Amino acid sequence: MTTTAPAAARPLPRSDAAAAQLRADIIAEVLAPGDRLAEAVVARRLGVSRVPVREALVVLEREGLVRFSPTGRAYVRGLTRQDFEELFTMRVALEPLAARLAAPQLRADPAALMANVAATARATSIAEITRLDLEFHELILAASGNARLLRAWRALRWELGMWLGRLHRLHERRTRQVRAETVRAHTEIIRLFTSRSPAVCEEHLRAHVLSWEDWIPRAAAAAGDA
Repeated sequence: MTTTAPAAARPLPRSDAAAAQLRADIIAEVLAPGDRLAEAVVARRLGVSRVPVREALVVLEREGLVRFSPTGRAYVRGLTRQDFEELFTMRVALEPLAARLAAPQLRADPAALMANVAATARATSIAEITRLDLEFHELILAASGNARLLRAWRALRWELGMWLGRLHRLHERRTRQVRAETVRAHTEIIRLFTSRSPAVCEEHLRAHVLSWEDWIPRAAAAAGDA
């Protein structure tokens, strides 16, 4: 009897791979707000032709990470004070509701959240913590069973990545505790999902998001939009 080896994962199309790398670099501020993204320079850096870079930049513009000047030049978009406040308002609106809706499913099966927290405890960079933090919250949105609620959150996901990444970096510089605090906060959220009512989970998620409110002025000031 012969067995067939599992097929290797297909590599991403070049434009998708370029978008993924640029997205990660923008969220981590390896590419800083205001940096120009010249197609030729980016193509050389990523080892691809200009066509996938051009396609990737259009995708990133739709996601809110890149802006084009009137002359067609691409730049890393910076978040203003208003952007931070609007994204914060959307999180407060969407995530507590998702927590209430998701509570029955997550009480029955918190395994994905627990795996995420374990990965966060092993994270070695702020960029990785930010990625896992976003994933944790997206798991809650997905567990809500409300496709439109999830779609609304995903429409903001990468701007939220910029928002959360900036807050994490600022907080880490002051406390050196972002990983420990994220693990502790998310472990408590899981505990509530597995032991308390949906209403309690909803209120706790609201308090969890609101806890970042004091950092918005600092984040905006660091972005040069005080």
